[in-house]
Amino acid sequence: MANSGGKTKRSISILNNKHRITLVSFLAYFAMSGMLAPIGIISGPMSEAFNLPITEVTAGFSWLTFGILGGAISALFVFNWVQLKKLMMILYCVVGASLIALYFQRQIDLIWSILGLVGLCAGTGLAGAAFIISRTYNDNQRASMLVITDGWFSLAGIVCSWIAIYLVSRDFHWSGSYQFVALIALTMLLLLSFSALPNSKITPGDKTATEPWPLGVWLCIFSLFLFTLGQNSILWWLPTYAEQYLDAPREQAGSLVGQFWSGMFAAQLFVAWWVLKIGVQRLVIIAGITTASGSIFMWAYPQIDGLVILALLWGFANLGLMKLVLSLATQMLKIPSARLVSGLLLSASLGTAVSPWLTSQIVEASNSRFIIQFGTLCYVVLFCLVFWATRLLQTHVTSKEAVAGTS
Repeated sequence: MANSGGKTKRSISILNNKHRITLVSFLAYFAMSGMLAPIGIISGPMSEAFNLPITEVTAGFSWLTFGILGGAISALFVFNWVQLKKLMMILYCVVGASLIALYFQRQIDLIWSILGLVGLCAGTGLAGAAFIISRTYNDNQRASMLVITDGWFSLAGIVCSWIAIYLVSRDFHWSGSYQFVALIALTMLLLLSFSALPNSKITPGDKTATEPWPLGVWLCIFSLFLFTLGQNSILWWLPTYAEQYLDAPREQAGSLVGQFWSGMFAAQLFVAWWVLKIGVQRLVIIAGITTASGSIFMWAYPQIDGLVILALLWGFANLGLMKLVLSLATQMLKIPSARLVSGLLLSASLGTAVSPWLTSQIVEASNSRFIIQFGTLCYVVLFCLVFWATRLLQTHVTSKEAVAGTS
């Protein structure tokens, strides 16, 4: 008995507090992606189940995305008022229960309301997860860990997209992949109950809460908006484009989304190491170029078989761009505050929030090919902004070194 007790203690010690809270942060990104990635796959079955146009169903996911936006806005304030651990446990308890409830709902209006609540809680929790990483790790190590969070985001895109494809192709309930995400939320609750989280409340005299943001931070903020808008414009409509223009069967068209996330996941494992070698500034420029140029093939290549491979390669070409931009912004302040991290994620959430409505309007006014071209345009402008931001940061660092050398 004593020996078995010792083994139990040793096995628990393997996953220490730092490991647990890091895993919680990773799972928060997994859960968020698990709710967003299948949208383009389940929109068709939902439109058939509720006898609604697919553009109306896709636009209805604005409840989820604007809920995420609301969560990102609330994160600017709520972490200063409520203990982080208590808040995170409440948020993911609501997420798990709400996603399970989707299976039992038959009224579309009630479904949208539930997804809005899920988005609100998940958006707030995502900011909390990024704050945990930013306070647990430093400098390039922080960038590496933030890229790994995107790796989990991509992993969820792979797993949940294939789960959704498998279930809808066999006429299971459209919300089947969301039940899997509910299980992830319950796993997070278990980990949180045994963990100690960093303090997010502002203490008297804390200057990080009032430190002004330089222009480079604002450029990164707008870049994150363009990143999510561009990515959603392409991924959410790529299956529809493949069906309409390339005569692809639904299952093969839906697999394009999973292929993208597979490539992106592989890239983020690579980037988590590479960023430690060449630094955030150089890597964010490389990623901006490869992401924008790779997206061109999504609407320019005319055959579905080749597009399946190109979607995989484009996913790799993204090189964890979103978290690289976020990491670049955190390097522009002495200490990244919860307000800074929440503000950066708020901009990304805003891009996600407007995507269902805005992309649906663009498709109605044009076609599903043009919306993918619009995504490429978003990436081109993003590259210009991050290039400008890196030049500003480099100028700031050079001037500081000159002052130090003079003194």
